[in-house]
Formats: sequence, C-alpha cells, structure tokens
Amino acid sequence: MYDKTQLMRGSLEGCILKIIEKQTTYGYEILMGMKEAGWIDVSEGTLYPILLRLEKQHYIKAEKKASPLGPKRKYYQITEAGKMYLAEFYENWQILEHTMLVLFDDRKDT
Repeated sequence: MYDKTQLMRGSLEGCILKIIEKQTTYGYEILMGMKEAGWIDVSEGTLYPILLRLEKQHYIKAEKKASPLGPKRKYYQITEAGKMYLAEFYENWQILEHTMLVLFDDRKDT
C-alpha cells in the first residue's frame, strides 16, 4: 500500500507558508486552514516543529499577542525571505505537477 507521508512532508512547508502569507495567523488557525484545504492528517505534533524550523530559517516571524479567549497566542507572519522561498517552492511544484501529468497522462499515446 502506498504511504503518502513522504509526499506530504515534502509539501507541508509550502502549504503552511501560503496560509501565513494570506494573513497573520496562529497555529490552530493554520491547522484549520490545512484541514479545510483537505489536509486531514496534519496534527499539532507535525505543525509546530515546522513552524519552529521556518522561524529559525527566517521565513516567518512570530509575535505573542493577547487572545480574547485566554493566554497570549503566538501569531506568525511571513517575511520577505519567506515570500521568496514560497515563490521558489511554487515554481518547483508547478514543474513537478507538469512532469507528473506528462508521465501519467495515458491520452498522449493515442
């Protein structure tokens, strides 16, 4: 049986950055955005290490802000370096998508 874990891992960073690019947001909102987009297998245990890594690479920055529902939340915002990384990610994703379509399109042989 095919294990989609590796495929997901390779694209999670780009998807998370895209959500953060749309608006400054916090972890739970990012998870909900991922789930709304169809990423049902993403958990907090997967998300937060990626956010930490993106922050260490200076692709996002975090700021604690007051929350109306309790303790302060860590809000994430994409940086200029993150925008450049996201653009490069998407360009490479489009190349991969094209390659997969060419390889798996059975109509080209007819």
